[in-house]
Amino acid sequence: MARTPRYNVAASGQWTDEEEGRRRLPAGEVHAWEPGRNETVCGLSLSRSRLARFPHVTWQDIFPESGGAADRVQRVCPRCASAAGRRGPDARPRWRRVNPRP
Repeated sequence: MARTPRYNVAASGQWTDEEEGRRRLPAGEVHAWEPGRNETVCGLSLSRSRLARFPHVTWQDIFPESGGAADRVQRVCPRCASAAGRRGPDARPRWRRVNPRP
């Protein structure tokens, strides 16, 4: 059985949340990142793009409606959001065939 990938976050910046015990959180542009890989889901190299890894922040936590670590996220990579899944009110519905041909 195939396992479903778990995506974490890589971001262009970081900030420290004083209220939650000095926890590092992503800021700026965020990308989906699979632990154990040296590149984002959209194909950017983490080291060459100077993206910081956040293995403790899951992909679903960066969206504002989640109430997670989205306070200073300015932009979500659209290619990563397409591959890793975008949840929220402004997300397009998943493609579904309504009347398949025989």
